[in-house]
Amino acid sequence: MKSITINGSQRESVGKKATKALRNAGQVPCVLYGGDKPVHFAAPEIAFSKLVYTPNAHTVVIALDNGETLNAVLQDIQFHPVTDRILHVDFYQLFEDKEIALNIPVNLTGNSKGVKNGGVLRRNLRKLRIKALPVNLPDSIEIDITPLKIGDKVAVSELLNDKYTFLHSDTTVVCQIRTSRVAVEDEEDEEEVAAEGADAAEAPAAEAKE
Repeated sequence: MKSITINGSQRESVGKKATKALRNAGQVPCVLYGGDKPVHFAAPEIAFSKLVYTPNAHTVVIALDNGETLNAVLQDIQFHPVTDRILHVDFYQLFEDKEIALNIPVNLTGNSKGVKNGGVLRRNLRKLRIKALPVNLPDSIEIDITPLKIGDKVAVSELLNDKYTFLHSDTTVVCQIRTSRVAVEDEEDEEEVAAEGADAAEAPAAEAKE
């Protein structure tokens, strides 16, 4: 999984006055959980743009001003209800030997046969929650929808992987091709119908010759 580095400064004072002063200076108060004790730090608000305003999933390298670097994932973020400015960010520390649960975006590739014939692609889930060691976290869950016909669907059971575990039931539908008023039969079905029609037309002709 791709990683983003955020440069932060450790903070000793975590009171309301200190927090307000940080925000007035364009800094975002942050807390890193998961280690021996919480780590309080602050980072420039602009540093979070590539992490927050994107559909992609990333791990984070927190580089502190004391030279320490910590691996983490975004756990929670608070926005101002009016201005949408970032008020506070929580991170969770990653360890190489400990699995982490994370929401991973679903990426659909290809052009569905069913959609070409008038069907409608329905995305039931745009992200899937998985559990894995940090080294096995994927950037996205890839699904090739090319072979899907009208009425076909893709369930979690078809996406199972040895590197991570899905935190959904195997029957959970991720995407499907629904029928519509303008839908037509798939090309293969049309060819079968055409062949049957040709056979039916040849039969009376053969009987007439006899």
